[in-house]
Amino acid sequence: MNVVVVGAGKVGYYLTKTLLEHGHRVSVVEKNPARCARVAEEFEVLTICGDATVVANLADAGADRADVLVATTGLDEVNLVTCQLAQRRLGVRRTVARVNNPKNRSLFRRLGVDLTVSSTGLIVDLIEREIASEHVRTLLTFHYGELTLVEVTLPAGAPGAHRSVAQLAPHLPEGCVLVSVIRGDQVLIPRGDTVLRPGDSVMALAHTGAEESLRRALVGRA
Repeated sequence: MNVVVVGAGKVGYYLTKTLLEHGHRVSVVEKNPARCARVAEEFEVLTICGDATVVANLADAGADRADVLVATTGLDEVNLVTCQLAQRRLGVRRTVARVNNPKNRSLFRRLGVDLTVSSTGLIVDLIEREIASEHVRTLLTFHYGELTLVEVTLPAGAPGAHRSVAQLAPHLPEGCVLVSVIRGDQVLIPRGDTVLRPGDSVMALAHTGAEESLRRALVGRA
């Protein structure tokens, strides 16, 4: 696979090293001359010393033939503009952007960046999972971190117990879907008339960030 890495700081440097170890063909665009020299000397890859927001520099790095362009600089605005130029001017198939401010992830997605990676967001997600309510557990995040599969165990006295899915629907977060109910050794696919019971483990699909609203609807306040 042909990959263009934009930025040769710590993230870009180790990404380049790892991609090469995995057998991919890599070229690098970096405007800092010292970083360019280090990458070119250590990895013997095509290294363009210049501004990645200049289309000619991306073209010189072979972006028009790349399968993926990854923008790893420490500036969100540079990463966004670089991905957009690569897509619109050079026809790069897929773009990946490092997002330093997690609040920018949705903006990047709306503006066409295929995949965003936020180390800050990942750390926050891990922390929140560790301190989550004992009755709520995040099982999986997917679709670029925008959706979450959550398991909610209903204790005795929970507001979600002894109520049907249809009755609970108005109180669930927008876009949330109850996908299964585990009751003992049974797995139930919930319908509108399915009544939840204490002890049920409810699997729900929700937008990331809606876990607390889901917990309040099914379990109540801590």
